[in-house]
Parts: sequence; C-alpha cells; structure tokens
Amino acid sequence: MIGCDCEVCRSQDPRDQRLRSSIYVETPECSFVVDTGTDFRTQALRENIRRVDAVVFTHSHTDHIMGFDDLRRFSHARGSMPVYASAETMRDLERVFQFAFKTSNPVPYYLKPEPHVIDGPFKLGETWITPLPVPHGDSIVNGYLFARAGQKLVAYLSDCSAVPRAIVDLIAGVKVLIIDALRDKPHPTHLSVKQALEVAARVGPGATYFTHIAHELPQSAESRLPPGVHIAYDGLELSFK
Repeated sequence: MIGCDCEVCRSQDPRDQRLRSSIYVETPECSFVVDTGTDFRTQALRENIRRVDAVVFTHSHTDHIMGFDDLRRFSHARGSMPVYASAETMRDLERVFQFAFKTSNPVPYYLKPEPHVIDGPFKLGETWITPLPVPHGDSIVNGYLFARAGQKLVAYLSDCSAVPRAIVDLIAGVKVLIIDALRDKPHPTHLSVKQALEVAARVGPGATYFTHIAHELPQSAESRLPPGVHIAYDGLELSFK
C-alpha cells in the first residue's frame, strides 16, 4: 500500500510483497493468462513467461485489465491474441483499448485482439473452462472452473462478495479452490476470511488458497487457518497430473 507503514507493508517476508491478482495456466496444448492487471509486465518478466496463447478476463476493473497492452509481445509471436470475456467486459475492453480493437495501424508488433464473447463453457486446448458468475458488490463478474479429462481441477474466484449455491454445487469437490479473502474485516465487494472459510467448507475442495488479499492480512495469518487452507503468494505454482 502506497505510503503505509503497517506490519505487512514493512514485512521482510517476500510473500507479503504482493502484486495484483492473476494466474498463468500452462498445459501441454497451450498457455493462457487470466486477467492482465497493472503489474502484468512485471509478473511476466519475473516468471520468465515466453508464451501466451490467449487471455481470459474475470471483469473490467482497472486492477484486472490495465496491463492489457503488454500482451503485444505474445500477440506478435502468434499473429493475434484471442481474448475471452463476458459481453460487458468485452465492451469495456474495446472502449478502454480502442487503439488495439479499432486500429488501422499496420505495424506488425502492435496488439491484435481477437475477441470471443463468453456465453457458456469453452475450451482452450484440452481444458474446459466454465464461467462462474458471482456477485462482486453490485456487479456480476466471472470466476472460472478449469477441468481436464472430466476432472474438476481448479475453481478460481478472485473477486466476489458471495458465492451462490448453484456455483457451490457446480464446483463441489474441486481439487483446488482459489478464492477471494480480502481481510478479516467485512468489505462490501469482497469476501472476508470468515466468509471465504464458510464457502470453502461448503465446496469441500482438496485444498483452498486465499487470493486478492489486502495489506491487513499478513502471510503469517496462515498459521491460524484450518488444515488445507493457505494464503497464496506471488510466484506460487500448483501442478496437476
């Protein structure tokens, strides 16, 4: 947090030094990123990302889209960049990044988005991606369920203030639940730690990781969480076989 001297902002634990929330998914067939936040360039350089075949957006808040233009490196490598988003989010992307969506500039290394409006489950390589509409304050945004070979591998709910029963039923028993847990104190547009734990108990995942964490929640708080519940950190890698 800019200008803050709290415990987390002064922490020497590198896991407390957090950038904006997103995930990079690498499969045998293709690789893609979910959200391109303000820190996307820094994250891609840090993790030595060399390939992005598509981008999937949860919603159009600035902390999830403002690194969009840095996809140009990957767009140039493959000729275009498939962009998957809800109709509302796609409209916002087209408005904010008109220079990319509506350009007549022939420069080959400019970003060339290839829009795909999400209206149901879709496939990237052999990964089925099912949108999970959840409330984020007064808005409805998408989380996603990632499945392969009939296995529910990851449910990603980075921004939500509640999780409807239908979504809980859809992701029940998932191997990993990655879920919004902003802080202990309630917030109007995000889940608190207590609320996230309640959702996890209903879903019954193999493991739970908290994400989209504010500076009120230190990494050390993981010690008071139930078994199988973790606080995610930048650079965390999860592998599935």
